[in-house]
Amino acid sequence: MSKLEGKVAVVTGASKGIGAGIAKALAREGAAVVVNYASSKAGADAVVEAITVSGGKAIAVKGDVSDAAQAQGLIDAAVGHFGHLDVLVNNSGIYEFAAIEEVTEEHYRRLFDVNVLGVLQATQAAAKHLGEGGSIINISSAITHVHTPTAAVYAGTKGAVNAISGVLANELAPRKIRVNVVSPGLVITEGTHTAGVVGSEMEAGIIAQTPLGRAGQPDDIAGVVTFLASDDARWLTGEDITASGGIR
Repeated sequence: MSKLEGKVAVVTGASKGIGAGIAKALAREGAAVVVNYASSKAGADAVVEAITVSGGKAIAVKGDVSDAAQAQGLIDAAVGHFGHLDVLVNNSGIYEFAAIEEVTEEHYRRLFDVNVLGVLQATQAAAKHLGEGGSIINISSAITHVHTPTAAVYAGTKGAVNAISGVLANELAPRKIRVNVVSPGLVITEGTHTAGVVGSEMEAGIIAQTPLGRAGQPDDIAGVVTFLASDDARWLTGEDITASGGIR
C-alpha cells in the first residue's frame, strides 16, 4: 500500500516550483491533493492534470492565504470535496531581496502577510478538521541559517515561521497532530529563474558553499515532505529539517 493511501492533503502555493513538486509527490504516494493557487490557474490546472493522468486524485482551488476568508474557503473546499483532511503543507510564500536602505513598509507587509499571516490563517482553518495522526508541514528556508545580505525581511518571515511551528507543535500535540518544518536551500524553480538567481554570482557562491556541490530540485524537497506527511514520521514533531545539500 502507498504511504498516504486514503489521506487528503492541501498544499498551498502549489501551482509551480516546490509546491507543485510536493503536490505531485504526495499524490504518487496515494494522497488526494488540493492544489492551491493565488493567481496562476493555468499552472494549478497543469499540476492537477499531471496528477490525474498518472491515476491520482487532485483538484485546484483558488485562494490567497493572507486573506482569512479565502484561507478558510480553501480548507472548506478541500473537506467539502474529499470529506476530510489529514495533511496541510504551508508552502505559499514570496521572496524579495532589499538592502536595509531600500526596505519599505510595503515590502515588509507584503512578505509578512503571505509568509507568516498566511501560515497562521491556513493552519487555523485546517486545525478544526485535522484529527489524530494529522500532519502540518511548514516550508521555511535555510536562509535563516546562512544570513544572506539583503534578505533581512525575507529571513525574518522564515524565522517567524520556525518559531510559530515550534509553538504549534506543542500546542497541537495533545490532539496528536504533528507540526514540522522543512527548510530548503537554493532550489531551481520558476521563482529563482524569475528573481535572477539562477545563473548569477549568488547562485555560484551558494553552490560553492554547498557540500553536495549543486543546487536543489523540487523533488529533493518533496521527498522530505512526503516522509513527514506519512506515518513513517509518526514520532517526529517540532523538527526543522534543513534540506540544503549540507549548507549551514
